[in-house]
Amino acid sequence: MSESPQRQKAVLCFGDSNTHGSLPMEFDGDKRRLGPAERWPGIASQALGPEWKIIEDGLPGRTTVHDDPIEGAHKNGLTGLRIALESHRPIDLVVIKLGTNDLKTRYAVSALDIAKSVEQLVMMVKAAIDPETNRACEVLLVAPPPIAETGWFEQMFLGGAAKSAQFGVQYAEVADRQECGFLDAGTIIRSSPVDGIHFDADEHRKLGLAIAQRIGRFAE
Repeated sequence: MSESPQRQKAVLCFGDSNTHGSLPMEFDGDKRRLGPAERWPGIASQALGPEWKIIEDGLPGRTTVHDDPIEGAHKNGLTGLRIALESHRPIDLVVIKLGTNDLKTRYAVSALDIAKSVEQLVMMVKAAIDPETNRACEVLLVAPPPIAETGWFEQMFLGGAAKSAQFGVQYAEVADRQECGFLDAGTIIRSSPVDGIHFDADEHRKLGLAIAQRIGRFAE
């Protein structure tokens, strides 16, 4: 009798427009998007190889725990993550990269509050025991890079640049408390000078390779 093939290790990449692959926006309503092989989850998939299955779940405008009063309640990451965990199981690892949209002036929250909000997502993943594997997923928490207040996003994110500069330290403390993996994207990439929020293709490549390297350690 032949042996059954080994199941791929599944990685859920849960994030916002920078996981979706949105290009730096030159105007309101600019919906351009990088191709599957160009955005960071695709880059990570290529680097990791066929033993890993990368599941992309990037929603533009997604927050950590907030219903968006303008764009809609579906932007709430806490709600979306619960759905994703059940939809894509079994999952071995969840990469969480959120927090940038919480910097919008409409939410009026501090960097500390954003870190504590993303901690709720980490805790949700750790509490979700998969019925097939009878265990919880591993978590890799990624701190978004600092933003710049420029372009047509400037007023929407007014005051956000200083808060985002604290993400690396604040998220590292969350990862330490929750005993999960951590990567500070701000030490690897920079947000585009065009809109101060999104990443150019070269930055996606750098991030994808760094995340793939970090994911690989979970298999060691």
